[in-house]
Amino acid sequence: MAAQDVLGQTARLASSSALLQVLFRVVTFGLNAFTLRYLSRELIGVVNVRLTLLYSTVGFLAREAFRRACLSGSAKRNWTKTINLLWLTVPLGVFWSLILGLVWLYLLEVPDPSVVPHYQAGVVAFGLSAIIELLGEPFWVLAQAHLFVRLKVIAESLSVVSKCILTVTLVILYPHWGLYIFSLAQLLYVSVLVACYVIYFVMFLGSPEATKKSFPVARMKALLPSFVEDETFVNWKEARLTWSFFKQSFLKQILTEGERYMMTFLNVLNFGDQGVYDIVNNLGSLVARFIFLPIEESFYVFFAKVLERGKTVKDQKQDDVAMAANVLELLLKFVLLIGLTITVFGYAYSQLALDIYGGSMLSAGTGPDLLRCYSLYVLFLAVNGVTECFTFALMCKEEVDRYNFVMLALSFIFLCISYFLTHWYGSVGFILANCFNMGIRIAHSTHYIHHYFRESTHRPLTGLLPSPALLLLYFISAVVTAFSEVLFCCDKGWMARLVHISMGALCLAATFVTMFCTETKLIHFVRSQ
Repeated sequence: MAAQDVLGQTARLASSSALLQVLFRVVTFGLNAFTLRYLSRELIGVVNVRLTLLYSTVGFLAREAFRRACLSGSAKRNWTKTINLLWLTVPLGVFWSLILGLVWLYLLEVPDPSVVPHYQAGVVAFGLSAIIELLGEPFWVLAQAHLFVRLKVIAESLSVVSKCILTVTLVILYPHWGLYIFSLAQLLYVSVLVACYVIYFVMFLGSPEATKKSFPVARMKALLPSFVEDETFVNWKEARLTWSFFKQSFLKQILTEGERYMMTFLNVLNFGDQGVYDIVNNLGSLVARFIFLPIEESFYVFFAKVLERGKTVKDQKQDDVAMAANVLELLLKFVLLIGLTITVFGYAYSQLALDIYGGSMLSAGTGPDLLRCYSLYVLFLAVNGVTECFTFALMCKEEVDRYNFVMLALSFIFLCISYFLTHWYGSVGFILANCFNMGIRIAHSTHYIHHYFRESTHRPLTGLLPSPALLLLYFISAVVTAFSEVLFCCDKGWMARLVHISMGALCLAATFVTMFCTETKLIHFVRSQ
């Protein structure tokens, strides 16, 4: 597949994934706002922090390394060995589910049964859901490697909708069921997700469309583990790369979900405060989830396909190097501008957003300060997602192993900083520690990118330099909206609030106009994709 074709399909995958993430976030916010009126904050805290952490940890440790290793390089490979390797995620998932399930049941603080009933059933259900989802891993990797955009959109949309319908129904009819509600909804979600992928491949394999595309797998039986005579069970190069990514994934999970581990294992916040933190965190991560994450996932595939892992820039095809450098530069500029916009306008509109969404329960206390800090954190997330997606797509095994030592040191520093900042600043300390964590990771990734392109004429890191006119307008907007918040928000009635919103809208419009006039190369790239 030509590099230009890969870029086009990757862009469509990213945009479709972004729309899918919008659906997820909108549904989640609506569900949180709805359930807050029927269930306790403590119950929501246990589900959204502790049980979701169990599910995400099992999934991450069991499959993240396999995904990165098996999506590297060309789609033309010995897929029998790759599929064999992917099936190893299931026993690995069972192992982690048992170990972590016992920890969640017997070593962590158990919630009060009168406030959060059926905790044990919740732990079992969320651990089992992670294993069920791993049964679809070979199908997911095949679909991602061949850029099956519609399959991912349909499968995950149906899963989310099914989960939400069941949750709302049970919350209305049987609110006393407690964690049974979310356990059944989670099991339905992963079952529908896996079923969609399996049904699709049952219909797709052997069809004229599969033949036309020269799809490497011809029968469903080929998607099961199989031995090939006189050949190894797995591709040992992929297996060694998987092991390197596995060591790294363990550390990355600590850094990614560090605040949730602190809440879970050190009890720095009670279950009610965890629920509020999670709701504010979901609101703050809206753009990070529905734009930055799909870009990171999709363009990791693009860079891994266009450039060969472990080769220097001189040993690559120069046309592909030029395209990759240009795409990286424009991606950095794109996410940077989104991050700056959120940071600037998020500061002055955090309290208003929380008051509209959750009332005084969220807008009083530390909620607004938490969301303001998260607006700054989004800027770090934006840059880190793109720089790391390029870095991880190009690192060879030895470089991944060296990076693991960096991650180990960073994990220890991050946990220490999180502990002290949380004691000093409460839940806001989690966000400040994450900003520090992301800053160090960005520094490492940008150093790698600079070193990679130093022997070429390409300088993709210039994407981190917006035009001076745009930076000036961001500064003016920050000052104007900050004064507007002091004068008009948020206890002076709805007319004052509308004036505050209007001031922000005018500043945002001026920012967009300046962006269109000064960042013409980026605008052309976005429109052409």
